[in-house]
Formats: sequence, structure tokens, C-alpha cells
Amino acid sequence: MAAPKQSAKEPVRFIGGHRACAGCGYPVFLKQIFSSTKDPIVVVSATGCLEVTSTIYPYSAWKTPFLHNAFENSAATCSGIEGAYQSLKKQGRYDKNVKFLALGGDGGTYDIGLQSLSGAMERRHDMLYVCYNNEAYMNTGVQRSSATQLGAHTTTSPAGKVVLGKTERSKNLTEIMAAHELPYVAQTTIAYWADATSKFEKAWNTPGPKFVNVYSPCVPGWGYHMSQTVKMSKLAVETNLWPCYEVVDGVYKVTQKPKERKPIEELLKTQVRFKHLLKPENKGIVELAQKFIDQRFEHLLRMEKATNPEAK
Repeated sequence: MAAPKQSAKEPVRFIGGHRACAGCGYPVFLKQIFSSTKDPIVVVSATGCLEVTSTIYPYSAWKTPFLHNAFENSAATCSGIEGAYQSLKKQGRYDKNVKFLALGGDGGTYDIGLQSLSGAMERRHDMLYVCYNNEAYMNTGVQRSSATQLGAHTTTSPAGKVVLGKTERSKNLTEIMAAHELPYVAQTTIAYWADATSKFEKAWNTPGPKFVNVYSPCVPGWGYHMSQTVKMSKLAVETNLWPCYEVVDGVYKVTQKPKERKPIEELLKTQVRFKHLLKPENKGIVELAQKFIDQRFEHLLRMEKATNPEAK
């Protein structure tokens, strides 16, 4: 997949000086999002790591209109702004093209903000919602969310003698969004720049509601060295834990297919949150996790074959 053409003269919308952890994924995908359109963008962000570390009063890393709202209503707030914009255009009081971006972590998207997100998508607002999925409530102390992987150690699903981490599999939110019959839905990760920017460019150029789920590694929450963020993202794709795919008007396409799928142990052994699963007595949990991963990827391949017979 060829990367979209980009120019050094494109507007700078997010600058250095923010307080994100070294190795954090979100500054990377923001560059991918912003480099994929030249139109003005209004950004709405739920409370979370991204908002807290980029807007420490009296400073801000944002060079574009930015609105912070509550944990649970990023999508609702963005839909209200987009609705006001559409009204002004119909009245002839505003004629510029403006794009609208709502941001939320997995806590503010998979859990607390799901109702708000579903409503905005059902009302067909012309906006892009991007979830930065680091698989836990990282900003408030690494508590488990419904995006957290099976067996992961968090402060509210601690690995001990009785319970070996989170006991439930992660929610498949991207498929929930596809079930809303949106014109564009996608999953990507920061490690594949061309894949991510191509999807964001498609999303920006698609009228109506769009949703992109980004796998965004977290150094302190996952427990790995800050230099390995891209590696974490690649391993998620190479093990099929996080397939990169898109759904365009109901047509599925898997955009990154590993030549040879790596076993999930290759990812587990790189992160402290999974170290307990590598003990021989916990082999059953790893096997169950592998089973869930394989089932989801096989489902994607079936959907691709059913909706897109020309896909390789």
C-alpha cells in the first residue's frame, strides 16, 4: 500500500512540549491523522491520557481548535458542534470546509462513552471518531477496561493465586461499529505508517460518520522499554491479536496479512502485564487466548471472502 502524498507545508496542529510518556503511541497517530488532510479540523477529546498530558494549564500542545469534555461524551459533544456547523452552512452564514475529530481512549470509548458514540454514529453525523486503544484506564491507574486482553494484569484484575489477571476476552468494538452500517470503519496501529495514513485519508474523504480504532501501546501500563513501542504494535499485528482491516460500505478488506502468524507467546513475553501467563501451570489461559485470537481472524477472513470476492 502506497503512502498518501504529504507535504512539509501542511499545517502544524500538534506541537512538542506535551507531557506524554516517552514511547507513548498517541503523539504518533495524531501526526498520522493530521497529515492525512489539509482541511481545518475541530478536535474534541474525552478526559484521558491524551487530554491530560497535552493541556496542562496554562499550556497547550494544540494548534487547532480543541475542546475538552467529560470522560463519557466526546462523541456527543463533537456531534453537537458538527450539527451547529451544518446549520450555519444551510443558513449561508459560513462557507468553509471544516472536519470534525472526536478522540477517546478505550475507557472513554469501549465503556463509559459507548452510548454516546453509538448515538452519534446512528444519527449519521459527518465526523471521525478515533479510539486510541491502550487496553486499560491508564490515566487513572491502569484499571482494566473491556478492551483489556484476557489474562492481563491490571490494578483491578491483578494476577495472583486465585485469579490470573482479567478473566474475560476483550470487546470487539470495531465489529460493533461495523454493525452500525457506517460508510467507513477501520482498525490500524501506529507501526504501519502507510496503512494508518491511508485509512485516515479515506475516512476524511468519506462523508458521514467514520470510526477508526488505533492500537496505541502504553509503556507504564504494559511494562516494556520505551524504545519498543513500534515493536509492540507490529507484534500485535503479526500475532493476529490486532488485525489491520477496513470496512467500506460493508465490504471487508484485511490490509495487513502476516506471511506466517506468530504465536501469541511472542507478544506475551515482551510485556510485564503478561509475565505470569508464561508459567507452565498457566498454559491453559494462553491456549484459550490463542483460540479467541484465531477465531476472530478467521471470522475476518470469512467476512472478506463473503463481501469482497476479489480480495487476495
